[in-house]
Amino acid sequence: MRLVTRGDLDGVTSAVLITTMEDIDHTELIHPQDITDKKFEITPDDIMANLPYHPAAAMWFDHHELTASNVRPPENFRGRHALAPSVARVIYDYYSSEKLRKYEYLVSETDRFDAATLDIKDVTDPQGVVLLGFTIDSRSGIGSFKDYFNNVVSWLKTMPLDKVLSQPEVKERVDLLRENNATFLKLLKEHSKPVGNVVFTDFRTVERLPVGNRFLVYTLFPETNVSVRVQWGPEKKFAAVTLGHNIFNRTSKANCGHICSDYGGGGHKGAGACPLPPDKADAMIEEIIKRLKTA
Repeated sequence: MRLVTRGDLDGVTSAVLITTMEDIDHTELIHPQDITDKKFEITPDDIMANLPYHPAAAMWFDHHELTASNVRPPENFRGRHALAPSVARVIYDYYSSEKLRKYEYLVSETDRFDAATLDIKDVTDPQGVVLLGFTIDSRSGIGSFKDYFNNVVSWLKTMPLDKVLSQPEVKERVDLLRENNATFLKLLKEHSKPVGNVVFTDFRTVERLPVGNRFLVYTLFPETNVSVRVQWGPEKKFAAVTLGHNIFNRTSKANCGHICSDYGGGGHKGAGACPLPPDKADAMIEEIIKRLKTA
């Protein structure tokens, strides 16, 4: 069977759990929008995790709120959907197997990372599983990492965490993150501004973004409680917009996932993403900011 999931820490931990419990031949990494836009073929030999539901899949696991832009699962689907800090938690609880007990700490830390229940030190000086998570966070800007993803899954199944973190590929990514944080902070200051309770970051004029921790913006604008970030998607075919609650100021009542679903994307209450047509992006971003200000 094939595992189809997202290329992030939640996907990694989900892959660790599922490949322990199921006979998986290989893993495919895709973006949720590929399911929404019907750009990726799902087959009856697929197990899906951390992606919108697809009726062809053999099993499906997810923890995001169901949105109108995606197909809703029937009551008798195989797998599990639940609102939880991570899809790894949903999978771990679904199998409830002694085989998975050794991954309890990994799942708990994945909960923290995916739900962004982090403190300032986790952001400015990450350690352990959280640090590993930043090395495989697509929003950090490190780049393509399919082989890295598969390696991390294999290492987590066969090595203690400290040995995983000492692998040359992991150390290289950690060094890259730490070396670029100062440059990324500078760009954040230059391209971000508060709009009421919203911090708006527009990277569309930046040709090449440095690697950077996506939560650093909240250390610069602690008075805001929600963020909007926009940058170009591949070949500037769309404006990629991400929304997120300030993880250090959790007073926003906005449902980011619901807002993004109105623009062809999705997510959950605390974070969401959507692709906007280039010619309408500015007007749509203005609408989104207005909704975040009045939520």
